Amino acid sequence: MKTDLSKILSISGLSGLYTYLSQAKSGAIVENLETKKRSCVAMNNKISSLEDISIYTEDGEVKLADVLLKMKEHLGDSLAPSPKSEADALKSLFAEVLPDYDRDRFYVSHMKKVVGWYNIIAQYASFDFSKEGQEESAGEETGDNAEEKQDGQDA
Repeated sequence: MKTDLSKILSISGLSGLYTYLSQAKSGAIVENLETKKRSCVAMNNKISSLEDISIYTEDGEVKLADVLLKMKEHLGDSLAPSPKSEADALKSLFAEVLPDYDRDRFYVSHMKKVVGWYNIIAQYASFDFSKEGQEESAGEETGDNAEEKQDGQDA
């Protein structure tokens, strides 16, 4: 199952992540990833697609998808620490996952959101993202793995 981050939404005033289903007259119809409850969200709410979110680094920005994949690589099958963890634990995690994150502009409140989103995606979606940039890097990894398997079978 591929996850399309352009359809995974964070909505101001609401906890959790939502999947965009369709446009309604008064807003957007969304489904909570955890509860599967559908609702209509007014367009005056701030709605952010996870695909459009980036994390500040010393050299610029890194797409959230890349950060989530680095977290997955670092954490394996484990969940990230709770978003309610101590600030030092969250800073330590991001120092390992994204060592060059901008300590002046990427706040602990942002870390809590990213960690919460990571845990929701880990439990209710997948880290197999279906956007062009992600498909290329995933394809390269798959290609490498496929070549290794073929080499192993040939031997």
